[in-house]
Amino acid sequence: SECREIIYRRGRVTRTSRLIHVACVCAGHNASRDVVTLVKSVLFHRRNPLHFHFITDTVANRILSSLFQSWMVPSVQVSFYDADELKSEVSWIPNKHYSGIYGLMKLTLTKALPSDLSKVIVLDTDITFATDIAELWGIFRKFTDKQVIGLVENQSDWYLGNLWKNHKPWPALGRGFNTGVILLYLERLRRIGWEQMWRLTAERELMSMLSTSLADQDIFNAFIKQNPVLVHQLPCFWNVQLSDHTRSEQCYTEVSDLKVIHWNSPKKLRVKNKHVEFFRNLYLTFLEYDGNLLRRELFGCPTQASPESVKLQKALEELDEDDQCYDFRRERLTVHRVHLYFLQYDYTPTEDNTDITLVAQLSMDRLQMLEAICKHWEGPISLALYMSDAEAQQFLRYAQASEVLKNRKNVGYHIVYKEGQFYPVNLVRNVALKNANTPYVFLTDVDFLPMYGLYDYLRKSVVQMDMAHTKKALVVPAFETLRYRLSFPKSKAELLSMLDMGTLYTFRYHVWPKGHAPTNYAKWRTATTPYKVEWEPDFEPYVVVRRECPEYDQRFVGFGWNKVSHIMELDAQEYDLMVLPNAFMIHMPHAPSFDISKFRSSSSYRNCLNTLKDEFHQDLSRKYGSAALKYLTAQRNI
Repeated sequence: SECREIIYRRGRVTRTSRLIHVACVCAGHNASRDVVTLVKSVLFHRRNPLHFHFITDTVANRILSSLFQSWMVPSVQVSFYDADELKSEVSWIPNKHYSGIYGLMKLTLTKALPSDLSKVIVLDTDITFATDIAELWGIFRKFTDKQVIGLVENQSDWYLGNLWKNHKPWPALGRGFNTGVILLYLERLRRIGWEQMWRLTAERELMSMLSTSLADQDIFNAFIKQNPVLVHQLPCFWNVQLSDHTRSEQCYTEVSDLKVIHWNSPKKLRVKNKHVEFFRNLYLTFLEYDGNLLRRELFGCPTQASPESVKLQKALEELDEDDQCYDFRRERLTVHRVHLYFLQYDYTPTEDNTDITLVAQLSMDRLQMLEAICKHWEGPISLALYMSDAEAQQFLRYAQASEVLKNRKNVGYHIVYKEGQFYPVNLVRNVALKNANTPYVFLTDVDFLPMYGLYDYLRKSVVQMDMAHTKKALVVPAFETLRYRLSFPKSKAELLSMLDMGTLYTFRYHVWPKGHAPTNYAKWRTATTPYKVEWEPDFEPYVVVRRECPEYDQRFVGFGWNKVSHIMELDAQEYDLMVLPNAFMIHMPHAPSFDISKFRSSSSYRNCLNTLKDEFHQDLSRKYGSAALKYLTAQRNI
């Protein structure tokens, strides 16, 4: 059993697992994606509670803290440490390695990590585990009294200095050691004065070497060369290094020998190795593995649940399983994993505080709309994508292959991982809304193409309508085409001509006129100034509002009332609905979604939707009092 330690509490014997500590340096969007695959491989094999310690920049902290909070993996603790506070410790060291200053951060771990933490496993983000990490942790017991660092020998000829003419590496013991996997005995390192020792080593060697080539690895090796008794050499299968020209094949004779795979070449998965296809498939298994499956409890090892888990479990127990709408209510309690900023993101706020983010959500079947939206809207975009782990990787490959998408850095892509039987449309919308970084948001759907120039027009409208000091929702009139190929109108006049010819229609006029009729398209045809419209039942326009607007109500999942409820709440908060005279958007045709098919075919689905509507009306009345009475009256009159 892994439950080895015995604790006595109030006369009872309780078994608990040994807590294993793992540290990682992680900076930026790409490394944050890589570390998730590493963590999945560790979680898949582990049978012990884990405590991850992440040294992060601001970007990685935001991504990983949100991810772990929503992942809710039992028996996993996570701590974050600000890399900015450690930069001064290593910024004086010239470094040629592509990892930059973050490649030197592992030198600072005795200072960065808690002073009462005695041991830690340190891993690079490009590591994949093929065994239980407890086996590696167990090697600490094999250290002699003097040994403070556990490392695997370097499997390339780098430190032998014979790779090319005049190649002069840093000093190392024999072939040197690779620092992708390190056992650090922190307690002993502090005792021998590690911080001063590595600094003196670095200062001495930099006098002749001028800079590091392999970041912290060069300094660790120079230190070990001077102090060989301090290192414990790990068997090489604990760090099978897949860079070009390595001796990694000597570390294993069969699959069962493999423990840890290290993609330590800049080429990553394209590296040359006789068995690279096997290694690649192992890596891809975890890359695309459903992270929800890793939420399992550790067998036989009771652990204290987090307050969030306890609260969630209590709410689930209170649900009535005989309620015909049980599945809808359970969906509302589902905690979806969220990976913010899945791709590189860079946004600089404008000085005039008028900037607007286009906010939308989508699933895999709408991916083809992204390039067109980016061509029509040059401003910032916040997109939440509802996908499985495997689909997220397909999306990544699609985005990296697209010239349009890879050149746009002001698009935030946020993955909401699939779970449950419904499409949690309003939860997904809220993820996109909450991660917009501008004062205003344009709340739209991914099936719509905004008119050319809409971004600039809306920014001017924000100023003209004094949006900073008034409660307004600017309505962008919606139209649609039934043609997959459309010559997109370049002006309002051109759109009106296409409307008259029957090439375009007002949105959903033949299916759901109530949804957009209050926009008053007849008035819009000749309008030259914005005009106010009143809320009417089932009105669901696309609007520009301040970012601090109400969130979408997450009880509405799948098809039906997800936008209607949001507009009702805007109206209850006394937002003025103002239609813009020179703005438009066009809905592009697509196959019907699975959820609309369920709505049309299932009477129980429709009955539950009506139940949720009634409950929403009641909640609105409690929240806004007399201001919400008209909604109840309107509902009774339908």
